[in-house]
Amino acid sequence: LRMLRYQLNPHFLFNTLNAISTLVLDGDNQTANRMVTSLSAFLRHSLDADPMQRVTLKQELDALNLYLGIEKVRFAERLTLRSDVDDDAYGALLPSLLLQPLIENAIKYAVAKCEDGCRIGIRAHANGEWLDLELTDNGPGSPAFAPGAPESNGVGLRNTRERLATLYGERQRPCAENRPEGGVRVRITLPLETQ
Repeated sequence: LRMLRYQLNPHFLFNTLNAISTLVLDGDNQTANRMVTSLSAFLRHSLDADPMQRVTLKQELDALNLYLGIEKVRFAERLTLRSDVDDDAYGALLPSLLLQPLIENAIKYAVAKCEDGCRIGIRAHANGEWLDLELTDNGPGSPAFAPGAPESNGVGLRNTRERLATLYGERQRPCAENRPEGGVRVRITLPLETQ
């Protein structure tokens, strides 16, 4: 679990440092400073949090906002986020940084490829004894999710599946698919647990 949890994508760090460098060269030191501060806060959170512990969905979304704040500087208006979270889902427990690699995939494969911009959606619903999570984007979709496509070699989704299987056994259901209207949908169903 610790190994899976600490796989920080070097591309994210590389891209962030390049964006900061560009801001400094352009003389936009205030934005560069804000981005360094956000990067520091995100790295501190990702490295300090115990991967064996679960966090509330509210804490997970707060960490995700640190990450998205960094990406928002890179992509500006090309990245928009829509969130639909039930009030009673905020206290649900889940593995820390579970959603970050999925959002990172959406940014890498949808936002970065859409010159006109891309919308990422996050939905969370407490459904009886289950927590339903859904992440969507309106990008070009993924050939890896086409019918008959071979298993993807991507780290983010595989890492997520392995972490969920290790923590919940058979009591979890991840599903990734292309949406008929375009883009990708990732659904995760977990047992609803609260503090």
